[in-house]
Amino acid sequence: MKKKFIIAGFLFATFGVTKMSAQINFGDKAIGAVQKGVTAFTLTNADAAALSKEAVAKMDTENEVAGPNDGYTLRLNRVFGKHSTGEGYTLNYKVYKVKDVNAFATADGSVRVFSGLMDIMDDNELLAVIGHEIGHVANNDSRDAMRAAYQKEALIDGASSQSAKIAAVTDSQLGKIGSALIDSKHSRKQESEADLFAYNFLKKNGYDVNAEESAFRILAKMSEGAEASFIERMMSSHPDSKQRAEDAKKRAEKDGLYKPYVQQKIVNTVPVATTTKKATTTTKKKTTTTKKK
Repeated sequence: MKKKFIIAGFLFATFGVTKMSAQINFGDKAIGAVQKGVTAFTLTNADAAALSKEAVAKMDTENEVAGPNDGYTLRLNRVFGKHSTGEGYTLNYKVYKVKDVNAFATADGSVRVFSGLMDIMDDNELLAVIGHEIGHVANNDSRDAMRAAYQKEALIDGASSQSAKIAAVTDSQLGKIGSALIDSKHSRKQESEADLFAYNFLKKNGYDVNAEESAFRILAKMSEGAEASFIERMMSSHPDSKQRAEDAKKRAEKDGLYKPYVQQKIVNTVPVATTTKKATTTTKKKTTTTKKK
């Protein structure tokens, strides 16, 4: 079966520069989702979350997930762990060890960060990206994207039902939902609101708000050159990265917080334990010899 991709987040919608390695191969086993034919408008928050959870769980099996002692996991724990719970949301997060520069969030609060992103952004820039993802979850954008995806799948199937119960759905149907998720990317308004959420997230938690502008500058630079035509197509329904960088700069200037951002050192390796050698002091016993007279 042709492999499917579910990327419902900040970076895929923004530029999607590299060929995606993160993928879902649904195989022949039904993994459970929302009963076909239920319209998107009867899909409850719980239904959207359940469907997202199933898809992400499968996705986790199809990618190399950084282990608990991996340098990428340790860094994400340090940078983001304390922010996984907030007002109205609880997030679970993991790192996919793939070189693609990407991250995404889904309706159940799953956040997946690609190691390729962590290789090019420092802690503050990474928090700006994740803050944007939190914004999509907190603003229910991820839920709405799932509803739209399900609606498209139901229409494709040409089925209808009055039931809104969770039931088994074939892998093919779930695959269609995954494809529909990609097609129903966040709107310009949703992206702008998530950008604002990210800025306020940085500001509220005492981080350098200028990191958001810097993150967008990085993305804008990556969208230049040979990939430009592809980026233009991807950006057709989303704000331009350069414009988003300018918007972030204006917010910082308005708050009197703007200053050119200097990227900090990026460390994704396991910290080397420092060993302190005990100083060994050897005391020589002084022997006094008394000559006999």
